[in-house]
Amino acid sequence: MALTVAVIAPGMMGSAVGKRLSETGVTIRTSLAGRSPASHARAAAAGMLDAGDAQIAEADIILSIVPPGEALALAERLAPAMRAASRKPIYVDCNAVCPDTVLRIDSVVREAGARFVDGGIIGPPPELDARKTRLYLSGPDAQLVTVLQRHGLSTPVQPGPVGAASAMKMSYAGITKGFTALGAAMMLAATRAGTADALIAEMQVSQPALLDWLTTQMPKMHSKAYRWVAEMEEIAAFLHQDPDGADFYRAAARLYARIADDFDGPRAECAALDAFCEKNP
Repeated sequence: MALTVAVIAPGMMGSAVGKRLSETGVTIRTSLAGRSPASHARAAAAGMLDAGDAQIAEADIILSIVPPGEALALAERLAPAMRAASRKPIYVDCNAVCPDTVLRIDSVVREAGARFVDGGIIGPPPELDARKTRLYLSGPDAQLVTVLQRHGLSTPVQPGPVGAASAMKMSYAGITKGFTALGAAMMLAATRAGTADALIAEMQVSQPALLDWLTTQMPKMHSKAYRWVAEMEEIAAFLHQDPDGADFYRAAARLYARIADDFDGPRAECAALDAFCEKNP
C-alpha cells in the first residue's frame, strides 16, 4: 500500500525531509495555514500537499519538525483531529526537546488514541545521500517508523523508552551548539579586545581543526539563532540534575537570543563574527 506521511512544518529541515520521501513515491501532506510565501514555495518544490488537520491525522505517520518551543502546542492542536480519525496515525516528535517535554507530548498523543514515537534529527537537511542525516527513534513503537528507511531516510533505533532518542539529541546538540555559543562569545571578546588576529594565528598553529570547524559553522548560525534559544532552554532542562551545567545552557540561550535580535536588526555582532571567520581562509 502507498505510504502517506504528514510533515509539519515545511521549514528548511521539514521540506527537505518531505522532498526526500516524495522522491521515492511517498505522498507528503503538510499544513500551510498561516505560513509564509517562502514556506509555500518550499512545500511546492518538495511535492508537499497542503492539508487540513483532519487530513493530517489520517496520514500513516506524522513527523513533527517544528521549533522546539512549538512542539507541545502542535501535538495539542492535532489531538482533536487524531481523536476523531477512524485510523490512528503514528506521531513522531522529531524536535530538539528534552525527555520531560517528550513525555508530555507522548501523553497528549496517546490520550488522542494515536501511537507515539520519540525522535531526534541529527545532521543537515537530507539530500540524495541521506546517510549524513539520521532520525533517531525510541519507544515501544519505534520499529514501525523504520519503514522510512526504505524511502531514503536513515532511521536508527535508540535502545530505551520514549525519551531515549531525545536524550541522544540533547547530548549531541549540547556539544555542537553549546560549543558554537562558546566560540561566538570568545570570537566577539577577542574582536572587542583587538586580539582577533593573534587568536587566529595561534589557533592555526595549535588548533587548526577546531578553528576550521568554528569558522565553517559560525556563519551558518546567525539565521538559526532564534530557533536555538528554546533548544538551549530544553538542554538546560535536560541537565536539571547538574545545576552548573544547566546554567551554562541558559546563558547560551540568552546569547543566541541576543544574536537573533542582532540578525533582525543592526547585524553588528553578526558582522563581527563573519569578519573573524573570514580571517581564516
